[in-house]
Amino acid sequence: MLLPNLNREIVLTFLGTGTSQGVPVIGCRCPVCTSTDSKDKRLRTSAMIETSGKRFIIDAGPDFRMQMLREGVDSITAILLTHFHKDHIGGIDDVRALNYVNYPQRIQNIDIYAKKDTIECVRKDYDYAFSNVRYRGVPLISLHEIPSSSFTIEGVEIIPIQGTHSIFSVTGFRIGPIAYLTDFKSIAETEVEKLKGVSTLVVNALRFSSHDSHFSVSEALELISRVSPQKAYLTHMSHEIGTHTWASERLPENVYFAYDTLKVFNYF
Repeated sequence: MLLPNLNREIVLTFLGTGTSQGVPVIGCRCPVCTSTDSKDKRLRTSAMIETSGKRFIIDAGPDFRMQMLREGVDSITAILLTHFHKDHIGGIDDVRALNYVNYPQRIQNIDIYAKKDTIECVRKDYDYAFSNVRYRGVPLISLHEIPSSSFTIEGVEIIPIQGTHSIFSVTGFRIGPIAYLTDFKSIAETEVEKLKGVSTLVVNALRFSSHDSHFSVSEALELISRVSPQKAYLTHMSHEIGTHTWASERLPENVYFAYDTLKVFNYF
């Protein structure tokens, strides 16, 4: 009998950690937006998880092209979408470059997984990709509806985590020992149970003060306390969070503000 492989590596890369406007915000001259610290430069929130030779991108917002170029990505297994807001789906057209890497040697269709309402929005916004008569160069996309229970993509199990984002639903994802939640404002206890046992938990935290559609820092910390991961990272921060250095001094042990390009390694 084969023993389970407890040394399988899974790598989380923060592609972007900013809110819908990114940081710096256009026209803003606050101390965060004018900071020279690279950790205060935040693209729109997105992440990459790599394990078992597979590469998953969570959200493809307006900065998707820049994020893929910066990380040297030339192929992906799938894109997982959390919800339909433009800072999370606004860069989907740029999968065209991944469709035809070293064209004509390799043509890659891009699989996108999302809930029904997000799929409908993608079909509307990128209708030209699904037309019966497609012009040359449109993105090659296959849409897949996420079930309420766990599902598998090329041998990798993915557990969807449901929450609310103001009046909208939002989906987080657990892959092995990593769970990634963004744009959450509330989460049911049944969904919290799905997070138990993770080593790394990522949670959105827009700012220190309360907000009507996103976790504040204190709300994110409360969820982290309930889950008790080994380490936790906060993402989807606005410029109101303060500078990375200032804000980091106000976090408890083993909780960190993420920043763009940060890589987190886990083994399971």
